[in-house]
Amino acid sequence: MSNINTEGYFVKYTSLVFQNNIKDAFTHQTESIQNFCDSISEEKSTYAYAADKWTLKEVLQHLIDTERVFAYRALAIARKDTTTLPSFDENEYAAHSNANSRTWHSLTEEMQQVRNSTSMLFNSFSAETLANTGKFSNNTSDVNTLGLIIVGHFYHHVNVVQEKYLASPNPSERGEL
Repeated sequence: MSNINTEGYFVKYTSLVFQNNIKDAFTHQTESIQNFCDSISEEKSTYAYAADKWTLKEVLQHLIDTERVFAYRALAIARKDTTTLPSFDENEYAAHSNANSRTWHSLTEEMQQVRNSTSMLFNSFSAETLANTGKFSNNTSDVNTLGLIIVGHFYHHVNVVQEKYLASPNPSERGEL
């Protein structure tokens, strides 16, 4: 089904997706996105669990940016663009995102709109198109797997947020969840 090395870097994302059909995976995740966004208050959104770590706003902006990058990769490969697509530095993106000056609400609205757009893009792909392969960074992937990476990347970061940002022995430090 996949043309990406299942032992490679992205397996940590794709292994979190349990739907076999990428279109079903996007539909299934819609509620998870809403629940995640609703579970964090404006006050909690500026929290970072360590001085050198992203705030929750920056995490959400990272999810938005990464989804856009991978959706573009999927589109380019779907359209049989043979260009090797470049990598991106997530930390540079975060450093220049201006996420902390935005409201949590504006970020959650953007996340929902980006996901709606991504879902519509993948719904437009035929089975044949989902099997198209192309190159990005040092990887080869099919379009379907890029969708699985998008879905799994979200689950991965929700798990990180639960473990690192919201897991506190003191309930008052966890915020409103």
